[in-house]
Amino acid sequence: LISVLLLVPAGFLMASFLNGTAIASLSLPLVALGVLYLAIAGLLAAAVCGYMAGLIGSSNSPVSGVGILSVLGAALLIGAVGHTISGPDVGQALTAFALFATTFVLAVAVVGNDNLQDLKTGQLVGATPWKQQVALVIGVIAGAVVIPLVLNLLNEAFGFAGDPNYRGITGEPLGAPQATLISTLAKGAIGGSLPWGLLGAGALIGAGLVAFDLLLRKVTNDKYSLPPLGVGLAIYLPSAVTAPVVVGAFGGWLFERLVQGKPWAEPASRLGVLIASGFIVGESLFKVVLAGVITFTGSKAPLAILPIPYGEETAMVIALVLAVSGVAGLYRWCAGAAKKVQG
Repeated sequence: LISVLLLVPAGFLMASFLNGTAIASLSLPLVALGVLYLAIAGLLAAAVCGYMAGLIGSSNSPVSGVGILSVLGAALLIGAVGHTISGPDVGQALTAFALFATTFVLAVAVVGNDNLQDLKTGQLVGATPWKQQVALVIGVIAGAVVIPLVLNLLNEAFGFAGDPNYRGITGEPLGAPQATLISTLAKGAIGGSLPWGLLGAGALIGAGLVAFDLLLRKVTNDKYSLPPLGVGLAIYLPSAVTAPVVVGAFGGWLFERLVQGKPWAEPASRLGVLIASGFIVGESLFKVVLAGVITFTGSKAPLAILPIPYGEETAMVIALVLAVSGVAGLYRWCAGAAKKVQG
């Protein structure tokens, strides 16, 4: 009943979005279609993403894949309704509405992620379910308040790649490959320029990878696998995003092998995961804080102390050296702590 009632404000937002656009005359059928699509696609998105989040974790939930499928479905349906009118801005308005409708489905997917991840964690530690649910409601409201402010802050300081109204202070826009891909799919589906042959080839490659993964797991008794999702991410995400993941995975594997068999192997492994998570979250939080400082001062490099001319490549090498030093220090600290405990 609550889910049905929440479709009412969703329909109101869709109607407000269409007000004053080139397709405002189709508001009633488009809003009805958008709400119906939200109910059906949102249910499927919550089921798929929530299951993966509860099984493995929200970091392994296929939100990008769900977004791609959702925007394709929304664009095809909305394009079918909007083809009855013509005009210079109709195609752009239909694309914008398809993306807007997709954001509702993605919101359902990520909230499903958070809920299942938190409830699973709460079950493991014996938390009280109703108190968790109250905290989840507070979290959704807090996110709705904070996230727009953070995005606006990032837009003012850095901007986003592909924005026609780019005005970032730094002149170095943030990459948004998933958003670019989803936007391109919506434009192509509504404008009729989508290369369906390439999509079909991708679907065949995906099916082949799934079959090969199942066969490899069966032959090796689950010792080796080839995750199709990893291959797909490597296809459309830039190497600057995927390469650190590969390096980090290899480094983590080496660290696990290094501490294997030691009496303090388990706490060292947990501490390693904690530190790696801290790197990820710390970098994100620092970027937001830096965006605030840049916006407040209006300076491209407000924290620069010495005029040291180095590029991104040099910075990456420095970061890698610091990361290796951190892992080595972690190893020595765990070994020293274990000796003290034993003594």
